[in-house]
Amino acid sequence: MERPIVPERASGEVDVTLESSSGRTASAKLTIGSRLAEDLHLVANPAFDPDDGSLYVTRSGSRGQQFPVTIFRIDADGELSDFSGDVANPTGIAFDNSGQMFVTSRLDGNVYRITPFKEAVAFAKNLGVATGLAFDKDGRMYVGDRTGTIYRINGIGEEQAWTQIEPSVSAYHLAFGPDDALYVTGPTVSSFESVMKINRNGEASVFYRGLGRPHGIAFDREGYLYVAGCLRGRRGIIRIAPDGSDAEMFVAVMNTVGLAFSSTGNMVVATSEAVYSLPLGIHGTLLG
Repeated sequence: MERPIVPERASGEVDVTLESSSGRTASAKLTIGSRLAEDLHLVANPAFDPDDGSLYVTRSGSRGQQFPVTIFRIDADGELSDFSGDVANPTGIAFDNSGQMFVTSRLDGNVYRITPFKEAVAFAKNLGVATGLAFDKDGRMYVGDRTGTIYRINGIGEEQAWTQIEPSVSAYHLAFGPDDALYVTGPTVSSFESVMKINRNGEASVFYRGLGRPHGIAFDREGYLYVAGCLRGRRGIIRIAPDGSDAEMFVAVMNTVGLAFSSTGNMVVATSEAVYSLPLGIHGTLLG
């Protein structure tokens, strides 16, 4: 018997029939993501502009690779447009409490502030292989250098080495939780990796252990943590309980590197080449 194939243009909630190896069938509903853009190169979370709901994605490239456009904007109607080519190898994107956009470059180790005229102005410099980027509730910036240092940056771009954790082979991914702790993932050579939790004093502990190559992370308003990674041999978006006691595969997708939540409750899932939107009714936190 041939296996049913989901049509490429299908999206939203569709009815499917599941069949077991013994021939028993059952009806179910399946939520399918719609593709927003492709021919990209993301290495971390995309990011929503809190002012107008537009989504920013990257064509980052391998380290040192140059593209004429490296950051793209997808507006609320799904239209993709060129945004900037001023940042080489853009990695982390985040907006501060005032709606100002910042981008890290893992090529030169800088954080760039993007002006209303789309100009990239160096804000903080010499941060190693700068990757992950997040803001705490007080508006302070944190940047992950994949060689192991997490920097805290003040309002005028002065850096302080805040804490040290294990180096990553690709990037650090940062998000603040509802408890105001910083949560960090960074793939290593291990296949049984951890989400780290760093308290306000810079002290690190294991929040959850057992993921393969964890990348982008984000919290919802209920306190669940979502991670792009691998769980028990399956790849996709993993949801971890607020207390770190359990994890489950939440969205199945290959080559995931990140995710973001829209103001309308959609989850955007990023692979290394494309971004998809799923209408799941989940709202993210304002921190990240």
